[in-house]
Amino acid sequence: MPDLLIELFSEEIPARLQGRACEDLKKRVTDGLVEAGLTYAGAAAFSTPRRLALTVQGLLAESPTTKEERKGPRVDAPEKAIEGFLRGAGVSRDDLEVRDEKKGQVYFAVITKPGRAASGIVAEVLEDTIRNFPWAKSMRWGAGSLRWVRPLHSILCILSDDAGEATVVPMDVDGIAAGDTTEGHRFMGNGRFAVTGFDDYRAKLKAAHVMLDTSERAEAIWQEATNLAFAQGLEVVEDKGLLAEVAGLVEWPVPLMGNIDDEFLGLPPEVLQTSMKEHQKFFSVRNPKTARIEKFITVANRTTADNGATILAGNQKVLAARLADAKFFWENDIRVAEAGGQPWLDALDNVTFHNKLGSQGERVARIAALARELAPVVGADADLAEAAAKWAKADLSSEMVYEFPELQGLMGRYYAAPAGHGTEVADAAQEHYSPLGPSDDVPSAPVSVAVALADKLDLFTGMWAANELPTGSKDPFGLRRSAIGLIRLILENSLRANIKGILEVSFNDLVEVTENSVRNAVKGAAKSYPAETEYFENVMQEELEKLRKTVEARRNSLLSFFHDRLKVYLRDQGIRHDVIDACLAMPGNDDLTLLVKRARALSDFLKTDDGENLLQGYKRANNILSQAEEKDGVEYSYGADLKYTEAEEEKALFNALAGAEGTIATAMQAEDFAGAMAGMAALRAPIDAFFEAVQINTDNDVVRRNRLNMLNQIRQICLQAADLTKIEG
Repeated sequence: MPDLLIELFSEEIPARLQGRACEDLKKRVTDGLVEAGLTYAGAAAFSTPRRLALTVQGLLAESPTTKEERKGPRVDAPEKAIEGFLRGAGVSRDDLEVRDEKKGQVYFAVITKPGRAASGIVAEVLEDTIRNFPWAKSMRWGAGSLRWVRPLHSILCILSDDAGEATVVPMDVDGIAAGDTTEGHRFMGNGRFAVTGFDDYRAKLKAAHVMLDTSERAEAIWQEATNLAFAQGLEVVEDKGLLAEVAGLVEWPVPLMGNIDDEFLGLPPEVLQTSMKEHQKFFSVRNPKTARIEKFITVANRTTADNGATILAGNQKVLAARLADAKFFWENDIRVAEAGGQPWLDALDNVTFHNKLGSQGERVARIAALARELAPVVGADADLAEAAAKWAKADLSSEMVYEFPELQGLMGRYYAAPAGHGTEVADAAQEHYSPLGPSDDVPSAPVSVAVALADKLDLFTGMWAANELPTGSKDPFGLRRSAIGLIRLILENSLRANIKGILEVSFNDLVEVTENSVRNAVKGAAKSYPAETEYFENVMQEELEKLRKTVEARRNSLLSFFHDRLKVYLRDQGIRHDVIDACLAMPGNDDLTLLVKRARALSDFLKTDDGENLLQGYKRANNILSQAEEKDGVEYSYGADLKYTEAEEEKALFNALAGAEGTIATAMQAEDFAGAMAGMAALRAPIDAFFEAVQINTDNDVVRRNRLNMLNQIRQICLQAADLTKIEG
């Protein structure tokens, strides 16, 4: 069984595209081979800046011969129908077989497809892959029609047998003929060379100063970089994203450590780190004793006679120019902050947040008002929460954030003290964006929580008011992710927030703006027709009523959206969707902390034998009761009477229900859901015994009604905890 080796050699492939390209090459080629009948034992794809490579082991030498039976029309069918079947099957009339079926004799065609050699199939599949490769961006060059991410120079495509003999797969793509040669490093290689298989290919590339495996390059970079830093008592700031990117920029990584000029060491470490990462792809090297960024690591793509001295000198010169800009931005921003930062706040009025929702300045005003409303809920000082909200977005107008948008919030923290703000305001400036993802830390300081809640709630109410809802796979404003952040913010701080009431407050500001625009528009039209004042007054009232109904519908829609995202959040924690639905059906479902507390207790309870059996008992009681109520046309909700009980099991259940009702109600009032579930668990045995020993629909109408009233007690007691009708099973 031969092995297949493919290499597509080109100009430099952008690092960000290499990982996806590896996956696409492997999937498209292997899927095409399998579809053509060539199975294989294993496959792996690799990338360097100048090549994509794929090895497929244990490939079949040829595809198997296949036979397909295709049923055709009846023998007495019209001639045109038979001719159409012959054309579709690709056979002649002499090749048809006649078989007896229930409805008469029918033509059958047996189509035999002979096997094909692997080389022919590989050539077709690879050419199709190259011509239709899904690059995010591609280009044409020369006079050909071929598109590739960068000009494609050569194609290596060989099949190697067990004896190590390699055969070139004959193919040609826009004048680029497949061969068995490649070349190594652009500067340290020695021209083109032939290979006979993957192991030979990999070894010769290594000898030609090319590390084929991206993970090997990344490991080599990190190992040498940490060694260089450790030798001077320093440490490399870990950045997995940067490491992956740099590993895609070099074929033969050579880490070098350089110095940062003393005049820049006073800049915030995040500014140094961001500037070096974004502009130069440098790793930051930190002094663990002072937490200052003091040096950098750059990764060259070659070894040099002077051990990289020239490379470092050039990099340090460029870095100094970059950091000079950062220092200029920092000093200018500090001067503005020391003057109170008012120019930044004023500038926000000229920045559009959304064409339907006004400027960033107007949004900040809404957030500040909402943060003041939320302050008592989170235990924060209202004046401090409002002040923090007004400052939180100020750094968006700063020169540093204009240059490095990813530093928003962090620079607000640095600028808060020069502007005369305290620690709580500074913390809120940085933390109010959090949490941004599932692993991001959640703010816990009351002022930070108030501003973070206000910021996120204003985003949601604004987007819902503007009808900018996420649909299907489209979520341009990241609202699904932000909703999980809002949920985590509430739950991990154990906030008892009435979301429905908060949304009403948050919507009110936006509604007032829209109502005023409606009034102004109608009044403007009325001026042109003074005789129709009453008509325009009616129009305005109708439009305002429509607006109020729309807002109410969108507010309810937003709460449903939060509930849907809560299901996703809790599902990841092992709580079933039907358990959440059972709790959502209860009053107070806009108190997310209460809702989750109830859901977790119910989930734990249903995992026990008592919980599972009580659920079945409840469902049995509910089914019998519902059928009886529908049949009799009455509700059995007046309570059972002990004097009408007959069996001992019946009396035992009556007494158990009487005792449990108060216990469970007290526990529910105290929000002790675990205690309520324990009280329900105590009902399991008497309910089971009752159903075993007692016939509900007895001939005695009085006893029957009493028993049905007892079933209603079971239903009402169980429904105090959750709507168990929504539990599956």
